[in-house]
Amino acid sequence: MDYLRDYTMYAAIFGMFSFSWFGWAQENPRASWRKYIGIASGITLLICLAGVYLSITNWDAPSALSNQSSFRNYLILVYTEIILAGAGAFVFIKTKRSKYVSPWIAFIVGIHFISLKHVFNDPSLYVLAALLVAVAISTLIISPKLKVAHSAIAGIGAGTVLFCFALLGLIRYFLV
Repeated sequence: MDYLRDYTMYAAIFGMFSFSWFGWAQENPRASWRKYIGIASGITLLICLAGVYLSITNWDAPSALSNQSSFRNYLILVYTEIILAGAGAFVFIKTKRSKYVSPWIAFIVGIHFISLKHVFNDPSLYVLAALLVAVAISTLIISPKLKVAHSAIAGIGAGTVLFCFALLGLIRYFLV
C-alpha cells in the first residue's frame, strides 16, 4: 500500500470495529472474561481515537480512494457487504437462529476483505480475510463446547484480529 493516510484510516476504522466486536462479545461470555473484554474495548477505543486524530491531521494526503474508480469499487463492495450481512442476519433472526448472526457477520466481513485487497493494493488484507473467516468457523465449534454465546467467541476473535490490524496500521504509519 502506498498511501500514508490509508494507514491512519486502518487504525481508525479497524480500531472502531474492534471496539464494536468486543462490545458484542459482552452479550453472554463467562463472567470471568468480562473485565478482560472491557479492558480490550478500552484499548481498542484508544487506538481508534489515535487513528482518527492522525487521519484528520493527514486528511489532505493522497489515499487509494482518491482515485474515482477505486472509490466507486470500495463503495460497491461495502454496500454489498452490508446487504449480505443484513439479509443473512434477518434470515437467522426470522428462523429463530439468532445465535448464528455474529459468526455470519464475521464471515461476510472477512470475505469482503478479499476484494478490498485490490482497492487498496494491500496483500495483508488477504490475511485479515482468512483470519476473520477462521474466527467465524471456529465460533461454531468453540462456542458450544465452552457453553457461551456465539457472539462471545466471535466478538473476542474478530475484536482481537481487527485490533491487531488497527495496531499494524499505526505501526506502518510510523514506519513511513
